[in-house]
Amino acid sequence: MAREKPIPRSKRKDFNRGYKRSRNDDEVKNFSIGLMDIDATIMYYFNNVIKPQVKENDEIIKVPIMYANPERWAMVQKRGFLYDNKKQLIIPLIAFKRTTIEKDADIPVDKFNPKDPKLFYTFQKQYSDKNRYDKFTVQQGLNPTKELYSVAVPDYIKLQYDFTIWTSYTDQMNAIVEKLIFSEGSYWGEDGKFKFRTQIDNYTDASEINVNQERIIKTTFSVTMNGYLIPEQFNSVVTTQKRLTPKRILIGDDVSIDLGAIAKTGEAANITVQQSAKGSTGLDNPLTLIPGTGVSIGGGSTFDGSEPSNFTFSIGQDVGTTSTVQFQNVSSSGTIHIGPTSFEISQRDDGKAQVNTDWVVQGDIIAENYIVSSSVTHMTTSFSSGSTIFGDSLDDTHQMTGSVDITGSLNLNGSPIGTTATTFDTYLRKQYVKKSNSISVSTASFTAVTASAPTGFDATNENDFIFFLNGQYMEHDAIQIQQAGSTFLLKVDNSSIGYDMESDDEILAWGKFNS
Repeated sequence: MAREKPIPRSKRKDFNRGYKRSRNDDEVKNFSIGLMDIDATIMYYFNNVIKPQVKENDEIIKVPIMYANPERWAMVQKRGFLYDNKKQLIIPLIAFKRTTIEKDADIPVDKFNPKDPKLFYTFQKQYSDKNRYDKFTVQQGLNPTKELYSVAVPDYIKLQYDFTIWTSYTDQMNAIVEKLIFSEGSYWGEDGKFKFRTQIDNYTDASEINVNQERIIKTTFSVTMNGYLIPEQFNSVVTTQKRLTPKRILIGDDVSIDLGAIAKTGEAANITVQQSAKGSTGLDNPLTLIPGTGVSIGGGSTFDGSEPSNFTFSIGQDVGTTSTVQFQNVSSSGTIHIGPTSFEISQRDDGKAQVNTDWVVQGDIIAENYIVSSSVTHMTTSFSSGSTIFGDSLDDTHQMTGSVDITGSLNLNGSPIGTTATTFDTYLRKQYVKKSNSISVSTASFTAVTASAPTGFDATNENDFIFFLNGQYMEHDAIQIQQAGSTFLLKVDNSSIGYDMESDDEILAWGKFNS
């Protein structure tokens, strides 16, 4: 079965889950304004407000407006007019194209960081599931939650559009220009949507063009539009943010309120006690505070409203994040978190304790049994004194990385090995780590030479080595080794291991090399 190759350390990136946000439960759309929205306002205003039209042969003709693509606009600049698909001259016609975009220096906006803007416009949603029973909740002494939305302040820009008008007669051109002059300086756009203020700089005098013995009247002008831009999101962070105001509970005379039923999990609840009538010297029924188990109340136990009172609630010890807290017994029905929820202790289904991260013990660990999983590939063990036994049978295998320093005697299969290094001793001690210097799809090269096995030992083979690709163990049934002069080769069966190797991968070899 194919497996996914681990990513090299140099390409691994940290993921910030703080940018993952959900607004699936509200109906408010994210606010955004783009260049297409501004272009669309021009089309809408001409077609639905200005409504340019001419009169020809006692017939009213609607003048079409067209946003010229680069090909059409190039034709206009070259020939001075446009043809349709049938090579017929298009008149009357209004064509325009956006030519320039620049920031509006008259309205500077400094958001400090576009990824985290500091300037917002906030508005409230009038009706929501949080405030739909406003009058009822007020009667019950509850100030309902408000649903607020904050939208980043947009960037203000100035856009330049060039327009060209073609008609057959001068009086037709005059009728169109008169409507444009009358609408200049107003806000163009669709009712209930975005609107942008316009300014028409000047008009060229109507000029005559003869095309194929046909006279054409042409007028050009420029429109400056004051617009604004705001993307829906920037670097995966939306520019529209939602928040809810906390609930507030007003407790009057002789009122019993269940705070747990009102304040949901994760919502704040502020309590204000007020007198029921003006001029009253106190509450008819004073508020009584009763301490609970492990909780004491300072400043008295009742409040009658006659004068301000301060109450101090304490639990006998400081429980701050930097405090030392002591309990006689601690019980948990779920997971116990130590630190910033990064260290967890939980109970498995079989009743055993499970720890989700590394465990560093400064003192001694005393256990009836010490069981090491068969999947462990690296283990560091330190002993201060005493005798130790590794494994309980002759088929146990113990692998170590690094040097072995022995003071005293060393026995192998009941035979002593002296302090003088022999060929036998030297071969056993040879364990070195090498890093590949070149990698192809299925072959990795090392500048290394395998150690030769002494008489009585099996020849050195791939079982005398362990290989790691980007920190992941490589299975022995998918690899082969070969010594080519001073170059040690690792050959990989790609179909068996499930992936191809790449030049920027990192491969480490541990085993019997010559130093």
